[in-house]
Amino acid sequence: MKTLDKGVCAPKGFHAAAVAAGIKKPDATRLDCAMIASDAPAAVAGVFTTNLVQAAPVRYCREACERGVARAIVANSGNANACTGDQGYADVLATAALAGRLIDAPPEQVCVCSTGVIGVPMPMDRLLRGVEQCAAKLSDQNGGDAARAIMTTDTVPKEIAAEIPLGAGAVRIGAIAKGAGMIAPNMATMLCFITTDVAVDADNLQSLLQKAVAISFNCICVDNDMSTNDTALCLANGRSGVSLLPGTVDFERFGDALNEICLSLAQALVRDGEGATKFIAIIVSGAATDADAKRIAASVAKSQLCKTAFYGQDANWGRIAAAAGYSGARFDPAGLDLHIQGVHVLAQGQPTAYSEADVQALMKAPEIEVRISLREGAGAATFWTSDLSLDYIKINADYRT
Repeated sequence: MKTLDKGVCAPKGFHAAAVAAGIKKPDATRLDCAMIASDAPAAVAGVFTTNLVQAAPVRYCREACERGVARAIVANSGNANACTGDQGYADVLATAALAGRLIDAPPEQVCVCSTGVIGVPMPMDRLLRGVEQCAAKLSDQNGGDAARAIMTTDTVPKEIAAEIPLGAGAVRIGAIAKGAGMIAPNMATMLCFITTDVAVDADNLQSLLQKAVAISFNCICVDNDMSTNDTALCLANGRSGVSLLPGTVDFERFGDALNEICLSLAQALVRDGEGATKFIAIIVSGAATDADAKRIAASVAKSQLCKTAFYGQDANWGRIAAAAGYSGARFDPAGLDLHIQGVHVLAQGQPTAYSEADVQALMKAPEIEVRISLREGAGAATFWTSDLSLDYIKINADYRT
């Protein structure tokens, strides 16, 4: 892949804009309303939170994805529009109706997404004014602004774009994402918007997106809390003139590129986790199945005891072994090996003669690798997590106040 600039505006036929609509009070200067629009109808696919308490925009976007066609995405930060009842859903419909009218598209082809505080009515006067301003500013130069507008506790915007050479010609993928807290598997808590100029039908796009999410956004963890607003959307407008068909080499290459794009953004979310000082990879091999390997990796990644040990540079392998043991995966503990930062600390279920001081020194690095090896089969998986610091508590103790 060839790396490009402009994020979601890198693919042909996509434009974006962002404004400060005043939704993020008291700071009315921060970008908090964004629009991404295609100049032609696009196939749309989406993956959403599995939380039973779902925000009104999530319910609406599910319906849009079932129809399979979209022209635009409108997104705001600062207000989740979750637990807002019938009025919240009516507000989504009003947002889509205005955006559709402004870009000359049916309102049902406008996806609407929100992120922010739960249970607060949407300030519709500000949001609708922001939508009007965004529609007037749409440009292929504003991908970066859109990435900043969807940030909440994020400290940096997350965007990526690439060109993928296929047999039938080059295509492009652009993407932005937000997320730093309330990050847990089964749709990590986040918004992710992906654009591409390849031509592919909605069902096949859905299949590609679900696979990409499974190995990226569903393999990260910051704090084990799942939001009401998790949404990943992908729009494919076909403006490259290159079509994808299942079973072809081009289809597989495009899928690999989409996987890589999503994985890069997923890892960026972990690196920017609230209060995070460490980026940790939990790598499991030798499990009976890939599913068992993922259970073990996720169990360690989500363990608060493990995460606090990572923060303290404490090579407490006992916590790791315990988390693997209660993961639900079946394995013989006598075949368990652990490596922390390349140091063999547990061999066949028993501690080695390693130097505690040496491992502790290695764990001061900003990136930590934990390898868990079993003797059950060929199952393998990797999960990415952050440490749990005092700053995480400070950020979330006064999030609303």
